[in-house]
Amino acid sequence: MLYNRLAYFIFGCLFTVLAMLMLLSAIIVQEAPLAITYTFVSLSIMSFCLYYLFPHFVKKDERVNIIKQKGAYFSIFAFLLYVMIFLLLLQTELLELSASYSIAILASLMISTIFISFCIFAKLY
Repeated sequence: MLYNRLAYFIFGCLFTVLAMLMLLSAIIVQEAPLAITYTFVSLSIMSFCLYYLFPHFVKKDERVNIIKQKGAYFSIFAFLLYVMIFLLLLQTELLELSASYSIAILASLMISTIFISFCIFAKLY
């Protein structure tokens, strides 16, 4: 059990280092980071959240089901809000992004929102 939790921490550190290296290289060449950078950031958030949630989710009791249901329910509304904000910013031309950047950012926001909401609901319940 300890080794599984440790694996999440190691993966979180690995994804964080990869994201930082990609951000650093983007800063050095003075261009926008690659779209995959956002995915690495969200994967590091996911790994650290799973590191925190591992003792809760191992039990597989009623509380875990409530945490997952509430987290998914909240994430659906957050995703709708993200899409509305993106559409507003893109249509008013306040933000100019390619399709790959838009999808990568939305996917990263969704991954991060789901697991952060799991952590918040694990704290509340």
